[in-house]
Amino acid sequence: MDPTSSTRLPDKSMDFRVDKIDLKRMDLHLSKVWSRNFEGQKKPREVWEIDPTKLEIRQLVAHGTYRGTYDGQDVAVKLLDGEDDIKTAVKIRAFSVWHKLNHPNITNFVGASMGASHLRIPESKEGCANVVVIEYLPEGTLKNYLFENRKKKLSFKVVISLAVDLARGLSYLHAQRIVHRDVKVENMLIGPQRKLKIAGFGVARLEAKDPSEMTVRTGTLGYMAPEVLNAMPYNRKCDVYSFGICLWEIYCCDLAYTDISIADMITTIVKQNLRPHIPRCCPSSLASLMKRCWDANPNKRPEMEEVVRLLESMDTNRGGGMIPEDKSLGCLCFAPTTGP
Repeated sequence: MDPTSSTRLPDKSMDFRVDKIDLKRMDLHLSKVWSRNFEGQKKPREVWEIDPTKLEIRQLVAHGTYRGTYDGQDVAVKLLDGEDDIKTAVKIRAFSVWHKLNHPNITNFVGASMGASHLRIPESKEGCANVVVIEYLPEGTLKNYLFENRKKKLSFKVVISLAVDLARGLSYLHAQRIVHRDVKVENMLIGPQRKLKIAGFGVARLEAKDPSEMTVRTGTLGYMAPEVLNAMPYNRKCDVYSFGICLWEIYCCDLAYTDISIADMITTIVKQNLRPHIPRCCPSSLASLMKRCWDANPNKRPEMEEVVRLLESMDTNRGGGMIPEDKSLGCLCFAPTTGP
């Protein structure tokens, strides 16, 4: 051994006993250090994100939907199912679109939270969830409203009033270059004075300049346009097709294609040109509009701006509503047929 070198012996002052370590104190110290280290790495809050501490969920009103308050405002809270990263990214893009909208026929978007923790959700064991918060409209969905009136039907004046509200909302969206992509009666809400408002923006997006960028089969079967079902390029005219189906459902107070299986629906709509059967009691002006909206060729469908004008010009003072079931004498409204 080199005599000039020295061997450092353990310093007894560095000795310690494991049983004397204050683990709680050490844990607190480490958490503070980690918190400071990661503070600058936190993802900035999106403009549409809510503060979960201001959200109070009170009661279940429908499957996955609750009534509550947010910062003192009466709201509806929708729980989103557990989703993969791709679906979450789609939702985030939709929220970025929705929060900028301002129109009488568009449901007010309060905000959303992805992965909100420590939520007290009635009748649920979930404490962490993805939630969407919108204004609360006590009358519920258009789908429920139609179901409640399925026997007595709606007057032609009410039919046109609801249709005009829906058309105005879609016309506004299209003017903003927004495609809803899931237009259906379940995504329409009824407010005071029977004012209809569009909701359900979970798959909405800005319209692509190149239609080939929009080929994903998105929406709900029965309302999806043939080009969407075929995974072909599409644009805002897919909403016009869906509107045509909704218009039939509003008039008839029923849902389209209830007697057709999901497996058969794509084939019959795309290849056999299946559309809902329009009853003979339907005024020709409204029947013609339905057919134009659900034309297989998207280029032949009208713009929603034109649809608004056509609906507003219809005479509602001479009747024309669907014949109630107890007074119907063979007005076959629900039998599907091929051809528009």
